[in-house]
Amino acid sequence: MKTDHSFVTGRLKSFKFAIKGAYKLVTTEHSIMVQSSLAVLLIFLGFYVGISRTEWILQTLACGLVLGIEGLNTAVEKIADFIHPDYHKKIGFIKDIAAGAVCFAAITAVAVGLLIYLPYFI
Repeated sequence: MKTDHSFVTGRLKSFKFAIKGAYKLVTTEHSIMVQSSLAVLLIFLGFYVGISRTEWILQTLACGLVLGIEGLNTAVEKIADFIHPDYHKKIGFIKDIAAGAVCFAAITAVAVGLLIYLPYFI
C-alpha cells in the first residue's frame, strides 16, 4: 500500500475513514442507534422549547461524549472478541471497564439533560 505524504490528501483520507466508521457504528450497533436516535429527539426538543445557545452547546457536548465513548467501547469489545472469541475472565474485566466508561458518560448526559430541560417543564 502506497503511503500518502501530502498533508491535505492525507487528512482527507483520514476524514473519509472516520465518516466510514461513524456510518458503520450508526448502521450496525444497536446501542449507537438508540443513542443517536435520542440525540435527534433532543435536537427536536431543543427547538421546541427554545433552549439557549449555551444549552445547545452543553447538549451537543453531552451527546457527542456519549456517542464517542460508546464508539470506543464498541471498538474495545470488537478487538477483545477478535483476540479471544471465547469467554475469558480478563477479557470480561476489560469489557466491563469500557462499558463503565459509557455509563459515566451517560450519567453525565442525563444530568446535563435534566439541568437543561427541567426548568422548561416545571
